[in-house]
Amino acid sequence: MSSKRSLARRTAAVLAAGAAALALTACGSGTADGDASAAGHNGHGPASSPSAAPSAPASAAGHNAADVAFAKGMIPHHRQAIEMADLAPSRAASPEVKKLAEEIKKAQDPEIRTLSGWLTSWGEQPPAEGTADHSGHGGHGGGAAGMMTAQEMEGLKSASGKAFDTAFMELMVKHHEGAVAMARTEQSQGAFAEAKAMAQAIITSQTAEIAHMQKLLGKG
Repeated sequence: MSSKRSLARRTAAVLAAGAAALALTACGSGTADGDASAAGHNGHGPASSPSAAPSAPASAAGHNAADVAFAKGMIPHHRQAIEMADLAPSRAASPEVKKLAEEIKKAQDPEIRTLSGWLTSWGEQPPAEGTADHSGHGGHGGGAAGMMTAQEMEGLKSASGKAFDTAFMELMVKHHEGAVAMARTEQSQGAFAEAKAMAQAIITSQTAEIAHMQKLLGKG
């Protein structure tokens, strides 16, 4: 009888020990899981921060203030060049000047639409139509950027024949030089890849046109 009681006691002790072990295991498991979860959360925090951190600069680096200034400065600059080019068909004597004016208009008109589209997508207001700046201060970075004054524009409008050709090319050389300077500023300070590509295209095409006009003027 006593052996039976002893066996029962041992069995109960084993069962109790087993239950205690299970309880401890469960607690340990919960703590481990909790720690793992906390570690995982904390671990994911830093891990996700680096992955999220580049995305913030990346979106910010899509464009910057220099890109906005380039677009807002180049739109009125191009508009003035087109205004000048529109005078050539009825006033120029040289077929080469007429052709040059046509090429300027063909190149710059689409660029105005592209620049305006960029500004709109950036939440910026494009310069209003009819705001070609004749003040001589419509350039990028606060410079004149080759913009014609109102007096120079009136003088060009009143010229015709060879006098117009000479005035047109001299003023357009200065105008193009301003655009090239603006484009170089965009390349060095801008962040928007497409704007920088347009800046390069402006530098290439307008530098070539400057050389051509200087040659026609006898200065090249």
